[in-house]
Amino acid sequence: MSQKLKVGILGGTGMVGQRFISLLENHPWFEVVAIAASPRSAGKTYEEAVGGRWKMTTPMPEAVKKIIVMNVNEVDKVAAEVDFVFSAVDMSKDEIKAIEEAYAKTETPVVSNNSAHRWTPDVPMVVPEINPEHFDVIEFQKKRLGTTRGFVAVKPNCSIQSYAPVLTAWKEFEPYEVVATTYQAISGAGKTFKDWPEMVENVIPYIGGEEEKSEKEPLRIWGEIKDGVIEPANSPVITCQCVRVPVLNGHTAAVFVKFKKKPTKEQLIKKLEEFRGLPQELELPSAPKQFIRYMEEDNRPQVQLDVDYENGMGVSVGRIREDNVYDFKFIGLSHNTVRGAAGGAVLCAETLKAKRYIQPK
Repeated sequence: MSQKLKVGILGGTGMVGQRFISLLENHPWFEVVAIAASPRSAGKTYEEAVGGRWKMTTPMPEAVKKIIVMNVNEVDKVAAEVDFVFSAVDMSKDEIKAIEEAYAKTETPVVSNNSAHRWTPDVPMVVPEINPEHFDVIEFQKKRLGTTRGFVAVKPNCSIQSYAPVLTAWKEFEPYEVVATTYQAISGAGKTFKDWPEMVENVIPYIGGEEEKSEKEPLRIWGEIKDGVIEPANSPVITCQCVRVPVLNGHTAAVFVKFKKKPTKEQLIKKLEEFRGLPQELELPSAPKQFIRYMEEDNRPQVQLDVDYENGMGVSVGRIREDNVYDFKFIGLSHNTVRGAAGGAVLCAETLKAKRYIQPK
């Protein structure tokens, strides 16, 4: 590709914004040319605006250090610089909805990490290996917005990545009842241990709004487009508990499943290892070669050993075994700020480019 698409990061100074910037360093298709944040950061270089708050383990990319941060509220000004934007703004839900649609109406596609538009009926919420066909609803959204190329697309909640792809791989066995407990890293709250010392050696059995998202969002991903909107599936029934644990990166899930068609353990493992989606077929730059892997060892997957599998874009599964109440149980692990946040959004943007929804202005 001779010319990279010009990308803006909305909310570029926060943890997910920083993750976008680190993931897009040396990206073959996309180049960060604009960073927008709150008015208090506007006018500073990116390096000055972030100051001592750089939270990634890799250094800040040289290419972004001297970019002058723009005011995210100056929509037309930011939009004029870019072909599309990633959104990681930290605002109220209503403010996020309004600002993302404002960018879309400047004919600038918005690929969002935020939850605000996840239940807007004509906004696709996509895990590219699972439901890339939901991007087709964009045509209906553009009619509503009155745009020709501007739209909003979102990725789902980080907590579902460690089990929704697994259940998708097992779809032919018809899972109908699921119990999941997620053990969620503190970076999911945009924190490090330095920011949140109370989390050291602690477990908090509540994460606001997370259980509802974890129960409902997979059903929207498995839904269908009908009459220009996405209609969620009605099964399987999922019930969740979400627990904050003293881990920096990596959401682990302990999951119990009932199936209408009873599989064997060997069949379940085979389906995981064979599972591929559009990103693998198209060999997209951020796509994991092996999306889901199964680990035979009794003590895997582990956060410290396995969270960076496939550069944080893959899902690790272990301990599939028969259960005496449900049919089977398993442990899943995914990287919450890579696959679960910025990386998942980058893969969505790559899929949108491949499907020609994102093109140079």
